[in-house]
Amino acid sequence: MPLRNWHESQHYDHTGDKPCVCCGIPTPLRSERGRPVHKVCAETWTADHTRTEDNA
Repeated sequence: MPLRNWHESQHYDHTGDKPCVCCGIPTPLRSERGRPVHKVCAETWTADHTRTEDNA
């Protein structure tokens, strides 16, 4: 599974940290949908919720 590019400015919110939707620890990072989430949390969630031929 390819990793997302978290270097884009849309993934950083300069207005302040908010609780991560996965773990609850504050983060300035945002998902593609604008939700607060750590990079590791987002990639773990995606890996756990992505269907592949192995787990289809």
